[in-house]
Amino acid sequence: MKYIKVSVIIIVFVLFGFIVLTYISVSSTSNTFKTCEILEESILSDIDFKNHDSVLVSASTLYDSNSIKRIMQGQQYRNAWRTPVKFPIIYLDTLFGGSKVIEEGGGKQTHSLKIKDTSGLIYSLRSINKDPQKLIPESFRNLGLENIIVDGISAQHPYAAPVVSKLAVAVNVLHTNPKICFLPKQKTLGNFNDKYGNRIFLLEHETEGGTNWTSFENVIGIMDTDDLQVLKKNFGKRLRINESALVRTRLFDILIGDWDRHAKQWGWIVRSENEDYIAEPLPGDRDNAFFKIEGIIPTILSNKRILPGLQSFEKNIDNLEGLVMPFDIYFLKNVEQDVFERQAVYLQKYMTDSAIHEAFDIWPKSIRMNDGPEIISAIKERRSNLVEIAFAYFDILKKKAVLSEPLKGSEETDLSENLLKCFDCD
Repeated sequence: MKYIKVSVIIIVFVLFGFIVLTYISVSSTSNTFKTCEILEESILSDIDFKNHDSVLVSASTLYDSNSIKRIMQGQQYRNAWRTPVKFPIIYLDTLFGGSKVIEEGGGKQTHSLKIKDTSGLIYSLRSINKDPQKLIPESFRNLGLENIIVDGISAQHPYAAPVVSKLAVAVNVLHTNPKICFLPKQKTLGNFNDKYGNRIFLLEHETEGGTNWTSFENVIGIMDTDDLQVLKKNFGKRLRINESALVRTRLFDILIGDWDRHAKQWGWIVRSENEDYIAEPLPGDRDNAFFKIEGIIPTILSNKRILPGLQSFEKNIDNLEGLVMPFDIYFLKNVEQDVFERQAVYLQKYMTDSAIHEAFDIWPKSIRMNDGPEIISAIKERRSNLVEIAFAYFDILKKKAVLSEPLKGSEETDLSENLLKCFDCD
């Protein structure tokens, strides 16, 4: 009985200490969203950005931390968010010969604008900094723990997307050609000036709509997954996806640790071929590539029994099943094993050491030296095991039942029972 009492006292003490440290950690940052900061911001109003071609900015100082915060919520990529980096300045009235805003985008974290140039090409301006307000559970708000979600953005690398696109080129995976830029306040932004002016953005091709910007010929449209499903209703077996390209892209996602690949993260380039149509997969939104989880709280939350999909980018994959999305079941469940093997071998062949190092060379030296070695080492280790990973991935897919609920983004799409289950179930 004495030992039981002692054990209970120890447990209560540890739990109390954990709660106290948690509140100290989350209270160290009072802000929930902050625009990118410009060095010497006090003279911002006096700067005429048209006289400059670039600006030195920090993505955010929101994730600055003390020792308690680093223990409880991890170091992650705080240094990358805080380090000033030089980026080109853009004005919409001269961008691509003249561009204009056509609409504001959605998203749970990212502020975005769709813009259109004079040739009909559609681009997105997606904020580097995130606003995770919509992701905060009400229970966290009631307990004053919002910062656990807000600070979680520090696990994302602010400059991952351009590196991913360079890696994608090496292995013939489609990408949206993202470039990071600074958007000053300007008349062309109109009513969006206050919300979007004086911030850094990813400027990239849209994954839906507009004029064909790809190298594919006979393109009939660039569309979201729900529109592809509607097209499948109309064309039936005449429309198929490029299964090899999708398998390669999903294995590429695993190589770079991009765990958040739901259906709304994809576009499709649909092209005609004789009397049939082929949909080429176009991955977008690389916010979670190289995702890094450290600290006591994030490690607890990423436990596979709590949030199985939330995984840190390490050399070894802790929970491969957690990376299998409903999207994969829907499009890849009936793909043969040899396709997975061939694409894994292809990636091993063309994702060379030199291709990897060249991709990271686009980062400024301060960012590359701090974050590059660990990420590069993890990519190489995963590459060496990719065939085994592909086989295991295939086995997991085969054991999964077809879908009984719509894909994310397709909740309002009118689908037949078979088309709801999988893309080639009709």
